[in-house]
Amino acid sequence: MNSNFGEKIVLSIFGESHGAAIGGVLTGLPKGIKIDFDEMEIQRLRRAPGRDKTATPRKETDEFEILSGVLDGKTTGAPLALIIRNGDTISKNYDNLRDCPRPSHSDYAAAVKFGGMNDVRGGGHFSGRLTAPITALGTICRTALLEKGITVGGHILKIGAVNDSEFDKVNISAKQLSVLNKAAFPVIDSKAEEKMRAVIEAARQNCDSVGGMVEIAVTGLPAGLGNPMFKGIENVIASALYGIPAVKAVSFGAGFDFADMLGSEANDALYYDKNGNIKTKTNNCGGILGGITNGMPLIIRVALKPTPSISKPQQTVNLKTKENVTLTVEGRHDPCIVPRALPALEAMLCVALADILAGEGKF
Repeated sequence: MNSNFGEKIVLSIFGESHGAAIGGVLTGLPKGIKIDFDEMEIQRLRRAPGRDKTATPRKETDEFEILSGVLDGKTTGAPLALIIRNGDTISKNYDNLRDCPRPSHSDYAAAVKFGGMNDVRGGGHFSGRLTAPITALGTICRTALLEKGITVGGHILKIGAVNDSEFDKVNISAKQLSVLNKAAFPVIDSKAEEKMRAVIEAARQNCDSVGGMVEIAVTGLPAGLGNPMFKGIENVIASALYGIPAVKAVSFGAGFDFADMLGSEANDALYYDKNGNIKTKTNNCGGILGGITNGMPLIIRVALKPTPSISKPQQTVNLKTKENVTLTVEGRHDPCIVPRALPALEAMLCVALADILAGEGKF
């Protein structure tokens, strides 16, 4: 099992949802990066469970301990190791899942891959709980990017059939992203939050779950980062974001809407602004051309599936008796993972951007 990401700056994640602890290691960080503990606390609380009715009631503090790589509040250049101890676990709720895999969960595929040795308690190493160390370590990269004038932020674009306003793909400010990336339930249109929460609550009351979509933007990226073909900006970022559980689709700029466009509609016209900088009048390409940044805001959309662990009876199989059976999942689960997934996605994006910059000698 390989739980590593990156080439120059490498993120490694370890642990299981109901094990003693979870954690991660960042290697390749340069010395002297200031650790913004206040920002790490903000992002910790955004992702933490048990703080909102849209999330699982599991009570985990997600408080982290940095074991190495930091001295006097700054990175030393050595591998930075971080650990988060697990506490509020009720493993008995998962006893039946070893034989009866949850539909649309990793249970069955992992059982085949690892010969039944996979830890199903809380999802084991496949759990969304593993996004806690990702969020913590990614926040260190977020702070380092911010010092270079690069800002990452996003909002909940869609929950079920309820939509938020979209980003203005051309005119996105670092200030707007900074406000959004500190909010627990970030939306552009304040009226959307109440409607989205109602959809999530209806799913919860009905012993069900609901999926959604987030939209993330990056400002301050210089033109010329990336490569064509297999090491393009889209390739690297998509690989990173698919590491977050429940992600099923990633698109850039106009994304799937390109399929409905003519070239004359899709093309982003170039022009010189009043300061002599080259920009585009539209930003359908999402800030990327040929796998390389063009200096416009990076625009990414990520779709997340509904949480597969629901209390409604579902059809599955018993791997031991080889029978078709009905499964009712017990335990504490998110009726909607989207609000808590967003800070983890932002964090993973920050790791990817740091690795891209480091690969070009700019981090």
